[in-house]
Amino acid sequence: MRELFDNILNTLLGLPPTAVYTVVGILAAVENVFPPVPADTAVAIGAFLSTGGSISAQAVFTITWIANVSSAIMVYVAGRTIGRQFFAGRLGQRLLNPAAMARLESLYLKYGMWGIFLSRFLPGLRAVVPPFAGIANLGAWRTIPPMVVASGLWYGTLTFVAATAVRELDQVARFVRGLNVAGAVAGGVLVAGVGFAWWWRRRRKLEGGGAGADQ
Repeated sequence: MRELFDNILNTLLGLPPTAVYTVVGILAAVENVFPPVPADTAVAIGAFLSTGGSISAQAVFTITWIANVSSAIMVYVAGRTIGRQFFAGRLGQRLLNPAAMARLESLYLKYGMWGIFLSRFLPGLRAVVPPFAGIANLGAWRTIPPMVVASGLWYGTLTFVAATAVRELDQVARFVRGLNVAGAVAGGVLVAGVGFAWWWRRRRKLEGGGAGADQ
């Protein structure tokens, strides 16, 4: 993690402001295709460098937000067109059979907007959401708005804290790491809560069915 941080820092320090914005925007966009890309770290460093005066934290946030949302929308559209065609084929059905596809569509239709909104705060998982929302054929009006809002809140918080509250470069790395750990913990709690709710409802349904059969 430290080596990665130093590499990104050294790269951004040697670039003019326009190039810094470009690199940050590209990483924020690529994150939706290749999740391991260190977009959060690059954005936080870019925002921190704004304290020197040559970089604008507002520009870092705006470029990051637009790039990330635009990329997410393109991945969603690809999932809704090419993705559905792929999973309708022989190889696709082996990876995700029609029954699993039906369950996926049901889950997205039931928890679509809130599920997309919450999962966009979770490291690793956030990149999976747009394509599978498209594959599940979730409508654009239920997919794009929560992605836009969640991305704005995530990167807005990241940029604001890195530009105003972080005083040293070492604190940037700790802040990004802590933010991602908090996201992972929140994701675990969310998944556990959803799993428990599903188990409880299934249990009640089975108990109700058993009681009806006894009568």
